[in-house]
Amino acid sequence: MDYINYVLLALFIVFIGYRILPTKGVRNISTAELKNELRDKDKLFIDVRTPGEYKGNHIREFKNIPLNLLSQKAEKELSKDKEVIVICQSGMRSGQASKLLKKLGYTKVTNVKGGMNAWS
Repeated sequence: MDYINYVLLALFIVFIGYRILPTKGVRNISTAELKNELRDKDKLFIDVRTPGEYKGNHIREFKNIPLNLLSQKAEKELSKDKEVIVICQSGMRSGQASKLLKKLGYTKVTNVKGGMNAWS
């Protein structure tokens, strides 16, 4: 019985680590660093929160593409030639979106750590 518990614990730790660790090839920036990035017209800025969250408060340069629609809309609305900077409320959904974009073949993906909670 102990062996099974150890295996389950190990699987749980791997799962949590996979969810928390940054995705390989995704750049992570702070909201302070984001302020400098916003001036760059060659970058795409995506807010993956729900339309209601976006409507309540957003950064003008960011376009709202909710996380649940990102895989459908990415090919039509995003260029693989440009860097895509992703934000959400806390950094969790934007982290998931960054992983998804990497899987879809986007090579220049940046996640905003702390999301809108860290924006001032």
